[in-house]
Amino acid sequence: MLDLVQNETVKLLRRRRFLVVLLILAILIPIFTYAQYRSVLTAQEQMGTSDWRALLQQKIVDTQNRLASSRLPEEWREFLKISVQQQQYYLDHDINPMAPGAPTFARGFMDQAISLFLPMMIVVLAVDLVSAEFSEGTIKLLLTRPVRRWKVLTSKYLTLLLFTSLTVLMTLILSALISGVVFGYAGWDMPVLTGFDIEGGELQTADVFVLPQWKYLLMQYGLGWFVSIVVATITFMVSVLVRSAAAGMGIMMAALISGAILTQMASSWESAKYLFVVNLQLTDYLAGTLPPIKGMSLPFSLTVLAVWAAVSLVVAYIVFIRRDVTS
Repeated sequence: MLDLVQNETVKLLRRRRFLVVLLILAILIPIFTYAQYRSVLTAQEQMGTSDWRALLQQKIVDTQNRLASSRLPEEWREFLKISVQQQQYYLDHDINPMAPGAPTFARGFMDQAISLFLPMMIVVLAVDLVSAEFSEGTIKLLLTRPVRRWKVLTSKYLTLLLFTSLTVLMTLILSALISGVVFGYAGWDMPVLTGFDIEGGELQTADVFVLPQWKYLLMQYGLGWFVSIVVATITFMVSVLVRSAAAGMGIMMAALISGAILTQMASSWESAKYLFVVNLQLTDYLAGTLPPIKGMSLPFSLTVLAVWAAVSLVVAYIVFIRRDVTS
């Protein structure tokens, strides 16, 4: 099995998919860093101060003004109300939720990347892992070896898990290293509040506790890793079912983008909470953000994603073992 995994690793590296992912991260993270830097400067210029308390207080006032609008959709009203309560809690406890620093940027980056950007990077890695064998005509050569088909597929899946894990790790490393040039590398021990809960549209703070930021980052990127594994597994299934990498890419991109849209629009469609694309934003539960659909929680989303991954893996094995792949 180790020899098979090594062979698959060489093939994946030869296709340069992982290099493409790293290159995308290396190009986009500096752009996001600069955008964050400009945002901080603009806020300070508008307020005439760099005092985070004044900036946060103004943000609360601006949000309350938005809440006064009668045209605001009800789901957005609930989201903004929770946001105001959270910001006020940080203010009351004298904790700057967005203190400048590499770890803070890495935390914010994962919050934004977990539901769309990071899954897209994983799709790039996984989409042609099996289908490329058909398009390149190497599937016959691969299966003439005296190795059971399930072992061949397992070696591909283990290789995918390895490079998916490396992608998440490199996302953390690159976001911290690159943003630290601008914001500095301090803040790993900065206190971060977590444990917020939402009941009846109200923020519950009874179970809130403080973590050093490095522990929060481990939890956050752990959830990002879990999401990446689920997306990788579903893409792996699509790669088995569809012999064209382009078709597989189209299917997964359509699913991820539609999921981002559904998350914003499906608050009244309760059945949508069983779709994997609606459950990708796991880090929102750490931050105490209002879930897109009532009844969703971290255990619920983890269970839904685990079921999708398990079913996808079973389907991939059944189809690959039974299909006449040599035709």
